[in-house]
Amino acid sequence: MQGGSSGIGYGLKYQARCISDVKADTDHTSFLTGTLSLKEENEVHLLRLSSGGSELVCEGLFSHPNEIWDLASCPFDQRIFSTVFSTGESFGAAIWQIPEPYGQSNSSTLDCVASLDAHVGKINCVLWCPSGKSDKLISMDEQNLVLWSLDSSKKSAEVVSKESAGMRHSLSGGAWNPHDVNSVAATSESSIQFWDLRTMKNVNSIERAHVRNVDYNTKREHILVTADDESGIHIWDLRKAKAPVQELPGHTHWTWAVRCNPEYEELILSVGTDSAVNLWFASASSEKQASERSAEASRQRVNPLLNSYTDYEDSVYGLAWSSREPWFFASLSYDGRVLN
Repeated sequence: MQGGSSGIGYGLKYQARCISDVKADTDHTSFLTGTLSLKEENEVHLLRLSSGGSELVCEGLFSHPNEIWDLASCPFDQRIFSTVFSTGESFGAAIWQIPEPYGQSNSSTLDCVASLDAHVGKINCVLWCPSGKSDKLISMDEQNLVLWSLDSSKKSAEVVSKESAGMRHSLSGGAWNPHDVNSVAATSESSIQFWDLRTMKNVNSIERAHVRNVDYNTKREHILVTADDESGIHIWDLRKAKAPVQELPGHTHWTWAVRCNPEYEELILSVGTDSAVNLWFASASSEKQASERSAEASRQRVNPLLNSYTDYEDSVYGLAWSSREPWFFASLSYDGRVLN
């Protein structure tokens, strides 16, 4: 099945690049997204799937002072989230809290919990610890990885440790290992680096050029998925990472982001600058793939692409599965169109 409709839509007024599942909202299927306007005051939209599942409703609209380049919701408090932003002259990062009460009729002002001001260069992303109610988070610029301790009640964030990746590497993003709170994968121009947060050292790496995005399989330890600019999607078993255990063709242009389903280990979503959202079915490991493959099936080449959603007219940058309802996901194109 290919070329299917993405279904439910919502339009932002301005351009946008990032969307995040609100994992801490256990009562609703919710997403946060932020705009990227050069001239207008930017906005953060809190979107919720209606009770009947027929529409995306804006439950809150909040003004944000700068262009939003990265946004991530706190995994244990639905009112708290982070943004990486550009002032036009420099990049910054901050932790915000949604005020109460709020509504969509008027644009409310967000409460700034803390500024992540230990960076000098361009900040790329903020990662929240995925395990439990942790006060730890990471911010990453092109050269440094910074571990923070956040105290939202005191509206403060303190640097726990900071380490440079070295001048040979330019960090671009990463993912926190859901199976090991002390491990983070960071992407760079020439490799995927694995950092031990106890020592703040790079303990291992996969030499791989032009990796755009990375995500861990939450159901299978050791399994990592990467999006490569030129060569599609690769699935890695970190116990034997000399070569990927499976390769997917990706997109006709850059594959921008990949996300593993939070509940169903074989489902992978990807988005790209070809304006498509692709849903893949892929075995999570070489062992499982071999054990489940019959002799007859091995002689057949099965297309791993379950569906390609082609409703967009612009590059798709934002992507998020719903952790509450894992059959739902939201994607976001640069022209501010959200589809669920």
